[in-house]
Amino acid sequence: MLKKLKVLLGMLIAVSGAANAELVIDVQGIAQPTPVAVVPFGWEGDAPDMPLDVAEVIKADLLRSGRFAPIDESKMLQKPTDGADVDFQDWKFVGVEAVVVGKVTQTGANAYTLQFQLFDVFGQRQLVGYRMPASRGTMRGAAHRAADMIYEKLTGIKGVFGTKVAYVTAKQQGEGRLYSLVVSDQDGFNEHTIMESKDPIMSPAWSPDSRQLAYVSFEGNKSSIFVQTLRTGNRFNVSSKPGINGAPSFSPDGRKLVVTLGGVDGNLDIHVLDINSRETTRLTTHRAIDTEGTWSPDGRYIYFTSDRSGGPQVYRVSARGGTPERVTFEGSYNARPRLSPDGKRMAVVHNDRGNFRIAVMDLERRDLLVLSTGRQDESPSFAPNSDSLIYATRQGRNGVLETVSADGLIRQKMASRAGGDVREPVWSPFPRF
Repeated sequence: MLKKLKVLLGMLIAVSGAANAELVIDVQGIAQPTPVAVVPFGWEGDAPDMPLDVAEVIKADLLRSGRFAPIDESKMLQKPTDGADVDFQDWKFVGVEAVVVGKVTQTGANAYTLQFQLFDVFGQRQLVGYRMPASRGTMRGAAHRAADMIYEKLTGIKGVFGTKVAYVTAKQQGEGRLYSLVVSDQDGFNEHTIMESKDPIMSPAWSPDSRQLAYVSFEGNKSSIFVQTLRTGNRFNVSSKPGINGAPSFSPDGRKLVVTLGGVDGNLDIHVLDINSRETTRLTTHRAIDTEGTWSPDGRYIYFTSDRSGGPQVYRVSARGGTPERVTFEGSYNARPRLSPDGKRMAVVHNDRGNFRIAVMDLERRDLLVLSTGRQDESPSFAPNSDSLIYATRQGRNGVLETVSADGLIRQKMASRAGGDVREPVWSPFPRF
């Protein structure tokens, strides 16, 4: 039993070290990103300055994507705030392919309107024009929504700047550690702590509507699975059976969790837990370690890690039960499966010549592409647009997060400003407005 517990904890990967939730992002993009211009937004209001520099947020989003190179304000020959004043010849002269203009107008004590327009410089036409309400508290979110619309129009890929990321940190506190479950915007801003404990926290998982997080807590020296509502902070224990309770993942309809349960005998198997009734259905009955279950986007299958073939490989079983079938065959180690929201790819932790790296399998062709370059990469999670992934890696002694495009061409590193570990990232679904 002790051996199985050690292996399980190795699969789940507990966090360690000192950490601070504020993230610094370093972008490595494609060789020739598209030059664009985000003109400083106009401001009409009582105060001297707008509550937030919206243009800077949009500019930072586009730059961070790795696909665009916003020009510096000093290179702009004009700074219009309305589309009627855009001179396409000026923008052709400085070599940009698209230009964004806009303004923020105050309409009340804490009420504003954000409007923007996106223009194709060479086609000399408007691509997007939009106006949305905002307050001081929602201004950054509105700016991210604008960046998402701009990004989608220019790339054909839905933007994820308005999404969130959950992750676990741990900092030294006396002779022990303080573990925190943190949620932040995708760019690392607006971080707030959802839960703190002197006992380990691991395996956070988003609900499909982004309103709840499931996670494992070791409060009281035992593993339990909690579901917590972000808006209210209310949480409830959904599984604290004897032995191991681990690796929760929401079903596509949000009504169930796939979990790893192991009784006092230490045998670990995949179960489906109904959140309302707390009833569980056992899907695997093998003497091997079966863990890290996740649902297919259509809800038909559950993919999981098992060592029943002698080493960790990915299997899948019908959500209604049945005989599991092996999915991965390339290499001696493939674990922690996560399906892309479009159902076309599966991310795994893959042993690449002695290094544990993030790889993506095309589920139709069954070929494997290694995306990361570290030695101890773990915990992959797809962005809701299926175009990028976030995962945990090491930078010296510290744990950091990285994102990488599904083709491996664009990479970002997200490190704590204070150093230390940031682990177990999971990307939220698209927000529902």
